[in-house]
Amino acid sequence: MEQRLTGKVIIVTGASRGIGAKIAEELASAGAKIVVNFAGNQVEADKTVAHIQAQGGEAIALKADVSSTEQVKNLFDTAIAHYGKVDVLVNNAGIMINKLIKDTTDEDFDRIFNINVRGTFNTMREAATRLADNGTVINFSTSVNRIMLPTYGTYVATKAAVEQLTRVFSKEVGARGINVNSVSPGPTNTELFTNGKSEETIQRLASLSAFNRIGEPNDIAKVVRFLASDDAKWINAQNIGVNGGMA
Repeated sequence: MEQRLTGKVIIVTGASRGIGAKIAEELASAGAKIVVNFAGNQVEADKTVAHIQAQGGEAIALKADVSSTEQVKNLFDTAIAHYGKVDVLVNNAGIMINKLIKDTTDEDFDRIFNINVRGTFNTMREAATRLADNGTVINFSTSVNRIMLPTYGTYVATKAAVEQLTRVFSKEVGARGINVNSVSPGPTNTELFTNGKSEETIQRLASLSAFNRIGEPNDIAKVVRFLASDDAKWINAQNIGVNGGMA
């Protein structure tokens, strides 16, 4: 496969497993040097790095809680000290808490907003001055924003905020040649999505897709790879659904 990301240094947040790990591996296979960010799971992050290195790629694992301003600054400091620059930021880190709004606690609300919104905000704020000219930012929203699913209220509220931050930020950093987009996966076969769901529930959600299946992490990773490439530089301030026609 053509190497389209050769020479690019890419931070992928929440990349120890799931979609993030697959994105890190896909971008590395295209020639990028990867910073595998993780918040707590060092073992899985090291596995992602080892997998990339076994395929001939370059990667390091860096711990940082994206909801912490100081840790995000350190993430960029360490990445730049190691690789000399950062070209692309992929804001994949996020959590999902499924509860009816009436059952959502203050702690639930604060936790999901701190990671999904403040985390994205913190890394974008740092990227505004630390990302290399002509860089790229790829944020993560969700296709659930396009439908009304009970128990997803707080989660989609965080992702709606991410979409608006994406649009405004694109105008703020465009003068440096940085393009900013978000992607909205549908139901995807990861631990984050399948945890706590019955097979019946998963099949019901799969039936919403035109292909009668849920997505696989690689379905998302290939779109992120394109958006990270120079071929996608004219795509800016967009939210791209990657959901098999679910919504």
